[in-house]
Amino acid sequence: MTGSDNGAQVGRRALLAGVAGLAGTAALPATAAQAAPGRYPANWPQQEPYGTADTRPDLWPREDNSFVLPLELRPRDRELGRVWMRDTYVNCFIVRGRPLYVATGTTRVPGLEAAGPWNDGIFVWTAPSLKGPWRLADTTRIRPDAEKGKVWSPEFAGENREGRTVVAPWQEYWTDDRFGKRGQAWAPEVHYFRGKWYIVACMGDHSQKVGSFLLVSEGGVEGPYRLAEGNLDKPFGESFVGGPAFIEPGAYHHIDGSLYSEGGEAWLVLHNHLYAKFRDDMEDIVPATGLPAFQQQPYAPEPYLEGAYVFKHEGKYYLLHAAWDRTSTNPDGSTRYAYDPGGAGRTQYQYDAVIAVADRFEGPYSKRWTLGVGAGHNNVFRDHAGRLWATFFRNPNVGHWADPSRVGDAAVAGVVRLEWTGPRGNRLYVQRRHGR
Repeated sequence: MTGSDNGAQVGRRALLAGVAGLAGTAALPATAAQAAPGRYPANWPQQEPYGTADTRPDLWPREDNSFVLPLELRPRDRELGRVWMRDTYVNCFIVRGRPLYVATGTTRVPGLEAAGPWNDGIFVWTAPSLKGPWRLADTTRIRPDAEKGKVWSPEFAGENREGRTVVAPWQEYWTDDRFGKRGQAWAPEVHYFRGKWYIVACMGDHSQKVGSFLLVSEGGVEGPYRLAEGNLDKPFGESFVGGPAFIEPGAYHHIDGSLYSEGGEAWLVLHNHLYAKFRDDMEDIVPATGLPAFQQQPYAPEPYLEGAYVFKHEGKYYLLHAAWDRTSTNPDGSTRYAYDPGGAGRTQYQYDAVIAVADRFEGPYSKRWTLGVGAGHNNVFRDHAGRLWATFFRNPNVGHWADPSRVGDAAVAGVVRLEWTGPRGNRLYVQRRHGR
């Protein structure tokens, strides 16, 4: 759920549909965290000192509060037996009176262990309910000879026409002596706004320019998509020094773009805590550079954060970030778990979702707390019965899920139930077992 215009609109028809359509999700085991009507779970005390990570098992996605989506397999997925995915995004929209679930994320090509130094673009899956059946978006009428479900790729540069750009020159593949073929799409999100489909995504670190862009559908969720006018020459925002050392000077822009909408208006949210309003025609942001920043309470020192995402629930605004929980040793010899910057003696442990709440979109936001352990780079959405969920993917690069004994269960399209602590607490957590 990203806003009143962009998430599931839950009404009588949707609730009736939910009785049948969500029978599978209703079958998740009951937990101690399910309060009686009119009662809410309690907030846990703020972790001290500020910036300490909460690692309690209740905040982990578990068998009783989460599952991996049964996405339709592509030929490349059959050996693994499931879809390999990072930056999982799921949402529910009411389209022509019926719920439509969408899923997407960062995927990889056959023969590569990661989504770089190149991948082949963005795939989308759809379903009538959260449990499925999840099918690849039917793109066969748009590109009969292309892989089903692939809605955008640098491969589609040949479709550019005067007045209609699908792939900008800075998004095309390129090569160098170090990596060979380079260029990849990261962290896509699908949005349905004012009756039209949009995808916000990012060209990743190995691309000619690195940063966020917007695709506009000229049809349904399957496309065909074209590039917004504001991205014909570059990603959104200005370039700055950032990212790995191999990125070309001037190529790095703000990554992990997200879209928030409310009341017929939409905003771009960027990972370095920035935001900008979209023009009414959704072709660019205002201003194009010099973007404002959210009013936050940063950690001291502030680590590198990713995946900024805003959504609204019960009149409050929630701002999420992905943060690495790093372990180190306290003076007494015990283990410290905290959202510390990288450094000597600090080991990446879990890629968490941290969250803060505010009365206004721009803030000021509260102190952050741990929403979910290992659930970083996610989104929150409301199903068509009104229940809140978050996504997760289990980061396979380093840390807990990179361990050889666990890496086979990493990079998944996972969803986990959330709980709200009510109008006084105003916190969201992964559904806990012992949080009352």
